[in-house]
Amino acid sequence: MIEQDTIKLLRECDAGVKMGIASIDDTRHKDLKQKLTDCKEEHEDLQIKIRQHLDRFQDDGKNPNPIAKGMSWMKTNMKLNMEDSDATIAELMTDGCNMGVKSLSRYLNQYKAADELSKDMAKKLIHAEAQLAADIRQYL
Repeated sequence: MIEQDTIKLLRECDAGVKMGIASIDDTRHKDLKQKLTDCKEEHEDLQIKIRQHLDRFQDDGKNPNPIAKGMSWMKTNMKLNMEDSDATIAELMTDGCNMGVKSLSRYLNQYKAADELSKDMAKKLIHAEAQLAADIRQYL
C-alpha cells in the first residue's frame, strides 16, 4: 500500500509540476517575468527530485491531462486576445495556482500511505503554487 500510494502521489506531483512549468513558459510579460522565473526554477528543482524518486520505483511518471492542458491553452489565448496585460496574466496564473493547490492537496489527503519524502515534495509544490499566487496579487 505504501509503495502504491507513493507512486500515485508522485505521478500527480509530476503532472502538476509539468503543467506549472508549461504555464510559466507560455508567459512573456516582463513585469511578471522575475517572479515567474523564480517559481519555474523551484518547479524544475522539484521536477528533478520527483523524477529521481519515480525512477526508484521504475515508473515513468504522468503527463498533464491533455484535455485540461488544451482547455487551459484555449482559455489563456482567448483572454490574452481580449486583453494582453499583466493583470490578465496574473489572473490566469492565480487561477492555475489555485487549481494546483486544490488538486495536490486532495491527492496528498487521498494517498495517506505515501512515503514521507513524496508527501514532502507534494507539500513543497503546494507551497510554491500558493506563494506564487500571493506574490502576483499586486498585478490583479
